[in-house]
Order: sequence, then C-alpha cells, then structure tokens
Amino acid sequence: MNLFLQDFAERFATLNRDNLELLGELYSDDVLFRDPLHEVRGLPAVHRYFSELYANVEALRFEFHGFDQVAEGEGYLRWIMRYRHPRLRGGAEIAVEGCSHLLWHERVYQHRDYFDAGALLYEHLPLLGNVIAWLKRRLA
Repeated sequence: MNLFLQDFAERFATLNRDNLELLGELYSDDVLFRDPLHEVRGLPAVHRYFSELYANVEALRFEFHGFDQVAEGEGYLRWIMRYRHPRLRGGAEIAVEGCSHLLWHERVYQHRDYFDAGALLYEHLPLLGNVIAWLKRRLA
C-alpha cells in the first residue's frame, strides 16, 4: 500500500463544509480536478466546487478501500461515497462506488474521478429516475 495514497485518503475523508481550508494541504495551486459532471482548474476553483458540494447535501462521506500505486507519483483510490440530499430519494442515503486517478509530486496536481453519474444523481430524480430504471431493465 502506498503511504501517499493512504495519507491522502485519510485526510480527504475528514473534509467537511467547515474545514475546506485543508484542500490546500492536499492539492497544488494549479490542480486540475475532473469528474463525469465537472472540470475545474486551480485551487480556488476546487475550493468553490467542494464548498457548493457540501452546501447542497445533508451528509457526505467517503469510505476508501483500495490504494493502488501504478507508477512514481501516480495511483488510484477506490471508494464508496455516501450522501444524503433532501430532494433525492426522499433524503435517504445514496451510495455510489467509484475510483480516483491521482497524479502528485508533494501534493496532488491532477485528480480525476470515475463513477456512474446515473447512480449518483439521475436515477434519483423523480421523473428521470423512472425512465433510467426502465432503460436499465430493457438493456439487461
């Protein structure tokens, strides 16, 4: 297990709406952060992204269960994100599996998340969720 990845995951898991200043300890000033729904560049933009993320949910936490270094300064974290949003699934907890590809020197300068955007959001919207569930059944 890579110590950088382990440390990053432990520190990332402590993030919440009240301690986002810790992002500067995890990410470089010129960080590129991407996921299936967003792309943000620079530490101030990443800070805004996480600030908006935490402002829109009632609860959010990450459980990390995989730490795979593939080269010097490059690795993957596997995780489960658990969150509750008042307008999704009646406020019940939603769990989404994903992984993060990280590039780093002393801090992470590139972070790309991979996850099913439907499982994160679209499947839990009142009308669209029914359509997606129907499509999944038809394709299965």
